[in-house]
Amino acid sequence: MDYRECRRYIEDVQRFGRVLGLDGMRELLRRLGDPQEDLCFVHAAGTNGKGSVLAYVSQVLRRAGYRTGKYTSPAIFQYREIMEVDGQIVSQEEFADLFSRVAETADAMEREGLAHPTPFEMETAAAFLFFKEKGCEIVALETGMGGETDATNLVTDTKVAVLTSISFDHMDVLGETIKEIARCKAGIIKPGCRVVTAVQEPEAAQAIAQVCGEKGVPCTLADHRKAQILQRDLRGQRFSYEGVDYAIRLLGGCQVENAVVAIKVLEALIDAGFKISREQIREGLAETAWPGRFTLIRETPAVIIDGAHNPKAARQLADSIRSCFADERIVYVMGMFGDKDYEEVASITAPLAEEVITVETPGNPRALAAETLAETVRKYCPRVTAVPSLKEAAALSLERAGAQGVVVVFGSLSFLGEISGFYTDKGE
Repeated sequence: MDYRECRRYIEDVQRFGRVLGLDGMRELLRRLGDPQEDLCFVHAAGTNGKGSVLAYVSQVLRRAGYRTGKYTSPAIFQYREIMEVDGQIVSQEEFADLFSRVAETADAMEREGLAHPTPFEMETAAAFLFFKEKGCEIVALETGMGGETDATNLVTDTKVAVLTSISFDHMDVLGETIKEIARCKAGIIKPGCRVVTAVQEPEAAQAIAQVCGEKGVPCTLADHRKAQILQRDLRGQRFSYEGVDYAIRLLGGCQVENAVVAIKVLEALIDAGFKISREQIREGLAETAWPGRFTLIRETPAVIIDGAHNPKAARQLADSIRSCFADERIVYVMGMFGDKDYEEVASITAPLAEEVITVETPGNPRALAAETLAETVRKYCPRVTAVPSLKEAAALSLERAGAQGVVVVFGSLSFLGEISGFYTDKGE
């Protein structure tokens, strides 16, 4: 298959739905030669912040001279962003070769009466092949959902297991309480690894501590509350943590929390034998870019894109708006999936906006209709307009914000890349 054929194949395989458990993924990897067995990992699970933490960590590892793979999802601007080595995303030709091999194996499994692997399982297997064949010395690996039964959780050489901020999400699969969800996500913890956790709710912290005790592994708390903000503007942030000053390009208060987690992960890697200097940590953090997380994509008017799609992320977004744009006219463009807690997200964010424009995220069966979202948002902001296309939403938001206003585009990460293309300097 060529690249386009692979993408069509992935769309077609969606019909098989979600498969719980790891038996199918284990068999798929076995038939492919278990490429994950030749790699070591920083493995991250959590509700929010996984991608940002791994972006920081992988950039520092590259700065320190390690050949570093990174596997994260979802992509923002190009599908192939999900897997990269040393900052270079997989090429179309490489992906087609990798995925064709995985698809041939998956189809053979189905012919033999086994469940057909899901798209995420196949993408993960292709990523493991990619990282092995590229000779990666370490891989920054993000779970898709959960942890214990996530397709990524068949890795064995986990140097550091990372638990970012945990809150309610995917409750139909992960559990109905924070403790259940945290225990599921803590399933990535392996005997012999090191564990770093962000500050958690008490129930989540207790669950993580229990799993660490059961596995006999040390756990380090990355306490962002000890960080002191020195400067914050649209160019980035500076903060002091444990006597060292750091600068980051990423905006939003949650990014200081994520950077602190990354610092503790890197210190754990140093403890595990990796050669990383404090200066390389400072330089790597300062260089890190991670689009779609309170990212400024246009200056006049200011346009911010952010993947706030659950209540915890919505609170972080609201805090960032208050911090950066306290006295500005705020116009939202908002698109959500129907299986997310969009009512709670709206109640947290909408009161800060003068106007909200709602869209239906295109090309996804989980998308919430623009008018349905608008009806919910009107409870919290009276001026709401539902529009039929992303292009129209972008144009209307620029018009309503004016030269001095601020446009904040948020919700599902799935539409941020496409809508960003409509926010050029000329507003076309």
